[in-house]
Amino acid sequence: MTGHDRTDIPASKPTETLTIKSASKRLFWFISTVMLTGALGLSACQKSADDTSDTVNSSTADNTSTQAPTVNSINDSTATPTEIRNEKVTVLALGDSLTEGLGVDADKNYPAQLEARLKDMGYPNVTVINSGLSGETSTGMVNRLDWVSQTKPDITLLIIGANDAMRGIDVPIIEDNIRTAIKTLRENNSKVILGGMQIYDNLGSGYVADFAAIYPRVAKDMDVPLIPFFLKGVAANPQLNQSDAIHPTAEGYRIVVNDNILPALLPILNDTMDEKASDTPSEGSSQ
Repeated sequence: MTGHDRTDIPASKPTETLTIKSASKRLFWFISTVMLTGALGLSACQKSADDTSDTVNSSTADNTSTQAPTVNSINDSTATPTEIRNEKVTVLALGDSLTEGLGVDADKNYPAQLEARLKDMGYPNVTVINSGLSGETSTGMVNRLDWVSQTKPDITLLIIGANDAMRGIDVPIIEDNIRTAIKTLRENNSKVILGGMQIYDNLGSGYVADFAAIYPRVAKDMDVPLIPFFLKGVAANPQLNQSDAIHPTAEGYRIVVNDNILPALLPILNDTMDEKASDTPSEGSSQ
């Protein structure tokens, strides 16, 4: 079984006039500068570049690791539980085209690969719902939170912000939307993991720094686990990205899942399952 496509949840309300085609064109322009600079030694991988478009500022990434709860890569052998966990858990993958998996088969986007990987690791009853929407901004995402919350996720992977930065949306607006999203999801009893994003200097150093500071600040203030850079190890690598130099290939998503998402997700997933197990009456107990 693979991660559930967006069609498995109530259809999202239209929140953007940006088409997939125009979004991809804008993203391609945004990333092109990053890739060119990467050839000069400032690649997104070296700087921890983010989302569909950008490279990372390495000093900010370092600060991220000290300012908020973060996670490191895990060894597959240590990630596998000693026994099968049968508790049912729903994970909501919420974001833009990086989550949706634009350009790859439905079973190769990150939510699908994540669900398949978890089943292989001994979590047969984890469902990962793909609620990615190409061209999505943080404002559009907030506008559909009540809609996607109908899936009643136990855990939400929140990966948003690149399209906002592409359009030069004011940083306080982006941050407020992310905070609103976390608050709303928590009110709906979902634990949140925030995926960090960063952008390159073509929008001006001031904007770049202010945007980069959103994620560790929000993660620290709201006490949520932080993935410092969602595309670490994948961005700006032509072997791991599609021809648009924006969206990962199936192999790129595999790396994202194993190296970036699972280290953040597994502790939360196991805690959630422990809570569910403790709430389940033992055999022979009174009902």
